[in-house]
Amino acid sequence: MFTSTGSSGLYKAPLSKSLLLVPSALSLLLALLLPHCQKFFVYDLEAVKEDFQIWRLICGRIICLDLKDTFCSSLLIYNFRIFERRYGSRKFASFLLGSWVLSAVGDFILVEAVWYSFGITAARNLPSGFLAPVFALFVPFYCSIPRVQVARILGPLSITNKTLIYILGLQLFTSGSYIWIVAISGLISGICYSSDVFQVRQVLYVPGWLAKFCSWALEPIFSSSEPTTEARIGMGATVDIQRQQRMELLDRQLMLSQFAQVRRQRQQQGGMINWNRLFPPLRQRRNVNYQDGRRSEQPVSPPLEVSEEQVARLMEMGFSRGDALEALRASNNDLNVATNFLLQH
Repeated sequence: MFTSTGSSGLYKAPLSKSLLLVPSALSLLLALLLPHCQKFFVYDLEAVKEDFQIWRLICGRIICLDLKDTFCSSLLIYNFRIFERRYGSRKFASFLLGSWVLSAVGDFILVEAVWYSFGITAARNLPSGFLAPVFALFVPFYCSIPRVQVARILGPLSITNKTLIYILGLQLFTSGSYIWIVAISGLISGICYSSDVFQVRQVLYVPGWLAKFCSWALEPIFSSSEPTTEARIGMGATVDIQRQQRMELLDRQLMLSQFAQVRRQRQQQGGMINWNRLFPPLRQRRNVNYQDGRRSEQPVSPPLEVSEEQVARLMEMGFSRGDALEALRASNNDLNVATNFLLQH
């Protein structure tokens, strides 16, 4: 799940790569070589409120001072790089910027709510680092990434391609006493930005000129070369989805090769393609068998109903109605398989 096997690594994800390398390197530098400088990166809302140290809203929310948080957030950013590929670096950066700003407001509100409700002072104990946008990314992850079952355990419980990501998020959620405040504000900010509440996308976004400048100045540094040893499929999908797509591609190629082989024998057989040879469980049609020079008929079930809308779509591509009907019936109304065969023959 956390390896690059079956994926494209950090290809077409320069922003994710920069978020992996720069904050992690600075976090290690502060922890190992410059521990006396960590005080400048403490996320202290009390100091922001009373001493007007506004700069802590920036410095305290970029670099993790806890190496466990650095490790977990880096793994999550690596897995969430799929959104940068899917939506583009600028839109991905706008989401991170919007959730980062909104979560700062959410932190203030939650800290005050905890103080007035329970008398607990949490303003000086919030964890530092780029954590709120990481939690915000769970919103599109939950909504747009499909679940693919990997294994089933204990009856109804099953392991999916998303299970380990949620476990890692839970580990990060429980890594500190008050990190739940940052997590909740991050999730709320992710929901608000994804839903465009109060049109926040029109206000919190990365301008085009800034995106072009960063692309010109930083992309050559953080860009990754295109992988050459893997098939170029499954862009913007998780590892297990890519594997499933690769298996489907191999099945489709095998099916098309069977189509081609039967098509080459078409004139020798003196008739239409025997679709039953290719899809015996999908469709049964009238077969004519010659045994001992006599013609016999086998009872068959009624032909599969074909969607007229899909037939019309194939005919709009230039195929005849007869070929469209045969291909759709044989492929069990799978428009993609039928189209691929008709295009290649």
